[in-house]
Amino acid sequence: MAISKQETLTKIESFLKADQIITTHDKLYDAAADRYKKYAKAKNQLDSPLPTAIVEPESAEDVQKILKFCNENGVNVIARSGKTATEGGLENWKENTLIIDSARLNKIIKIDSYNMQATVQAGVCLQTLEDEVRKLGLTTGHSPQSKPVAQYGGLVATRSIGQFSTLYGGIEDMVVGLECVFPNGHISRIKNVSRRAGGPDIRHIVIGNEGTLCFITEVTVKLFKYYPENNRFIGHLIKDVKTGIEILRDVMAAGYRPSVARVYSEEDAAQHFSEFHEGKCILIFMVEGPKGVVDATIDGINELIANHQSGLIKTVDSALIENWFNHLNWSQARIDKEVDDMVNFSKHDGFTTEISADWESIPKIYDAVLKRIRTEFDRAPDLTMLGGHSSHSYINGTNMYFVYNYNIHCEPKDEMRIYHHPIQTIIVEETLKYGGSMCHHHGIGKYRNQWTKEEHGSAYYMLESLKSVFDPNGIMNFGCIFPQPGTEKFFK
Repeated sequence: MAISKQETLTKIESFLKADQIITTHDKLYDAAADRYKKYAKAKNQLDSPLPTAIVEPESAEDVQKILKFCNENGVNVIARSGKTATEGGLENWKENTLIIDSARLNKIIKIDSYNMQATVQAGVCLQTLEDEVRKLGLTTGHSPQSKPVAQYGGLVATRSIGQFSTLYGGIEDMVVGLECVFPNGHISRIKNVSRRAGGPDIRHIVIGNEGTLCFITEVTVKLFKYYPENNRFIGHLIKDVKTGIEILRDVMAAGYRPSVARVYSEEDAAQHFSEFHEGKCILIFMVEGPKGVVDATIDGINELIANHQSGLIKTVDSALIENWFNHLNWSQARIDKEVDDMVNFSKHDGFTTEISADWESIPKIYDAVLKRIRTEFDRAPDLTMLGGHSSHSYINGTNMYFVYNYNIHCEPKDEMRIYHHPIQTIIVEETLKYGGSMCHHHGIGKYRNQWTKEEHGSAYYMLESLKSVFDPNGIMNFGCIFPQPGTEKFFK
């Protein structure tokens, strides 16, 4: 039986210290939604219910107590670690909700340079661990743009990927073992081994669960040798996105492993490469590792690029590409400026919807999406940029970031409904039509859940079965991943 907000506060005060419980209005307002609704939030028009409290556990045992209480009393739980979610996964859709934040789970437990792995608590910032292992000549290999502020619990829970994924893989390729707590209070620890065939890979029950099944408390990840002195860059202006996709395909199919392989549309290139884009599409590669491997990879990629002479326009100075990479990541100041610009100029720059598909389908999806948005979206005159880029490739396909900027001519609380959702709907519909995935790495969150069943098809049986077993009372992150009746009001 569900209990009231006041009863919830009274109870948690009996087993947590006072400074572990946050109930100030400003903090609760900020926690009511993530970056997805940053414009409405900044304009004080956020219409999401305020959570009851933010709680900061200091151990897995604290998490165990919190979850058991919530599970027994019907209190919704949102797991938070880093606050960089982009798909509404942290937004609150329930009146009585506890935000469990991993801020105090912030210890680096062990850096094991011989076994090439590191164990950290969920609240450790990715940049913090990266800085420490760099002192030993190592790297995590993980570098999303949110690297300076992202935390490991959130990275694992959202199946994060980084800018160097073509070489190092996504977070799922890096996680060795982990510890998590389920709603009934059970603490599970998956041991650290290089590989095993002991049944299904149970790490993947946790990786990508977006706080809908459990709360992650600890993670062990692989480490890699760091070779910054060997970094080399390739850049070309090319005639179109299709040419770039074909070159990416050839490089991956040939077995080369650059750390970065990207192609940008003309429109997207203009906002990233103002010094040299010349109104053209841009193809870029970065290669890192032992010198011999790097040199051979560069030579091999250049040979494959040369096979596409009809699509090449001009070589770009590699120093310009390197300079761009060095300034790519977010900082808190950059995040703050982005919000300030939105508020001051009523615009949204850099909204993205990322999808993936096989090599044959990606160009078709790209063309179909841009055509539909330009002809069907009723606010198309407000668009100030529409384009995309591919930045994560595999032997059998690649991703596509659709990027769109627009001026906002509506009430802040209506922005998502009027602008973002119609655009995202077109992107998802075309992607699913061609057999692709509607979410390459940002996750489903709460604002793609209306397509979860279509995304998985007959395999949705497996996904919903996990929910019924691990969270039978439905207290974990209501509305995230799994569609819920009555939640359409939040996005329509």
